Amino acid sequence: MILMGPPGAGKGTQAKLLEKHFQVRHISSGDLLRGAVDQNTPLGQQAKRYMDHGELVPDDVLLGTIEERLRRDDSQGGFILDGFPRTVAQADALCGLLQMMNARIDDVTSILVPRDELVKRLSGRRTCRACGTMYHAIFDQPRVAGVCDRCQGELYQRVDDREETIRARLEVYDRQTAPVLNTYRERNLLREVDGIGSREQVFGRILAQVQKHG
Repeated sequence: MILMGPPGAGKGTQAKLLEKHFQVRHISSGDLLRGAVDQNTPLGQQAKRYMDHGELVPDDVLLGTIEERLRRDDSQGGFILDGFPRTVAQADALCGLLQMMNARIDDVTSILVPRDELVKRLSGRRTCRACGTMYHAIFDQPRVAGVCDRCQGELYQRVDDREETIRARLEVYDRQTAPVLNTYRERNLLREVDGIGSREQVFGRILAQVQKHG
C-alpha cells in the first residue's frame, strides 16, 4: 500500500495505525534516509552528501534505500510506503522494482485536507530545542507555554513550520504529486479519503476503502 497526502495531512499517524491493524511494515522514506545516514551505510553516505547541501537526494539513491528495506524479511508479508513515490519517475522506478521482486501495489490512498487546514496544522507546531519533542499551539499544548514537558527545554518554531514556507512546500507538493496521483488513478489504484476529523475517524475511512476494494 502507498499512503499519500501533503505535509500535515497525517500520513505518519495513519500509517502507524494501519501497520498495527494489518501487521505489516510502515516504511517512511524520510526515516529510511535519516537512518541510513545515522548508520553510515554506503547509501547513507551518498544521501548525506546531498542532504548536507540542502539538495534533493537523487532518485537512484532513494530507490536503492527503498529496495534495501523492501528486501528485508519483515517486509515480505506486506508494507505501507509513506513519502514515496513523489514524482512520476519515482512511481515508474518503484513499479519496475516491485516487478523484479514479484510484488505489486494493491492500493494507493490519498488523504485530502484543505490548504488552510494544512497551514493551521503545520504552522502551530513547536519543537523543543533540547530534546526535539514536538507540540502544537492548538492541538497538543505543553503544560507550561513555551516549555517542554519532558526536559523543560525551550520550544521554538522551526523555519520550515512558518506559514510562508509551508505554503511554498505545499505548492511544490501539488506540482510534483498531482501527476503521480493521476498515474495511479488511471491504473484504478487510487482511493481518496477525507482527512478532516479525529485520527480514529480518518482511520475508519481509510480502512473502509481498503476493505471495499481489497
